[in-house]
Amino acid sequence: MKGAISGAPKGGALEGLRILDLTLMLSGPYGTMLLADQGADVIKVEPPTGDVTRPMGPFKTSREHETFGGYFASINRGKRSMVIDLKKEEGKSLLKRLVKEADVLVENFRSGVMERLGLSYETLADINPKLVYATIRGFGDKRLGESPYETWPAYDVVSQAMGGIMGITGPGPENPQPIKIGPGVGDIFPGALNAFGILAAVYHAQRTGQGQFLDVSMTDSVLSLCERIVYQYSYQNIIPGPEGNAHPMLCPFGLFPVKDGWVTIGCPSDHFWVILTEKMGVPELGTDNRYALNASRSERRTEVNNMVSEWTRQQTKSELAEQLGTLVPFGPVNNIEDIFNDEHFKIRNMLVEVEQPGANTPVTIAGSAISTSKTESGVRGRGPLLGEHTVEVLREFNLTHEEILTYRKNGAIN
Repeated sequence: MKGAISGAPKGGALEGLRILDLTLMLSGPYGTMLLADQGADVIKVEPPTGDVTRPMGPFKTSREHETFGGYFASINRGKRSMVIDLKKEEGKSLLKRLVKEADVLVENFRSGVMERLGLSYETLADINPKLVYATIRGFGDKRLGESPYETWPAYDVVSQAMGGIMGITGPGPENPQPIKIGPGVGDIFPGALNAFGILAAVYHAQRTGQGQFLDVSMTDSVLSLCERIVYQYSYQNIIPGPEGNAHPMLCPFGLFPVKDGWVTIGCPSDHFWVILTEKMGVPELGTDNRYALNASRSERRTEVNNMVSEWTRQQTKSELAEQLGTLVPFGPVNNIEDIFNDEHFKIRNMLVEVEQPGANTPVTIAGSAISTSKTESGVRGRGPLLGEHTVEVLREFNLTHEEILTYRKNGAIN
């Protein structure tokens, strides 16, 4: 797919939903990207200097520092960009005009920023009572629960640490050092929850005419992702530690070595275990009382995992795929080159080509994991240039040519 969205997108399930997106970095833009993929008109309202991720790489050509790199391209596709300087009174006034006709405003600034600008939820809700005002903050917003960490800045690594996921991620009991999850789940999962919350609040607003304030905490989101540790502590009074590549309650369920890398095998159900033992050439273990039930296998986790590992390391990924692929939960551990060469991801449109301004060839970004049968969904175009759609958007909001010129002269827009 090439080019940018010109005018509000059409054909998606969220067609007609107007979102003013003031978010920066990863968490907010990821959530609004999900909404844009489903047809929402996401208007990215940027400061004159642009989203701070615009100059971040990687770049395809040496010229692209003037536009944007891969970081920005991946999570801002299908959006429209306009520049408003909210430090100017005229810029604040302009945003208020847009709020009158918007369905949603999303921001992920630190607590108190919008209040200092005179653009608090309460101020904007007076202008548009149906407005859904959505936020993502490191530790939430005091309106819905004041945290002792409210004023702390937070990024992915902080929410991963404080939300509990690092506490259970690591080599295992023999080496309990915490390890950060590779992808920015401390940003991405809150972004996804924010998108879900926006849709719930919009549905309520459409039925009742009442907007509301939506508060998603990055740290709370990570804890919700780690839900198992909560009931483990509550039910058993244990403090889960790094799990390594195994599962604390299912066996075998994890990572196993092969000649050319690693594979995953999961046998949470006992009938899967029976099939696996048959393939391993030891069918008697499928009915042996020491191993027949998951609870028994879990008590002998090290022994069972060693048996499976001894068998897998004698084979390759493809050999095991042929034996297990249709019979038990199984998958090879892929690197990104493997993914690019796997027909599954091509068929499922998970590798999407988009135009990259400044480059002669397109680039590939991750597609949408949400597919729909009746409405259009997925990547709708490249990320926008800074302020590319400012005039276009203002005309759609019924500003006159003279008004647009005035805002430009006083520096409120680009």
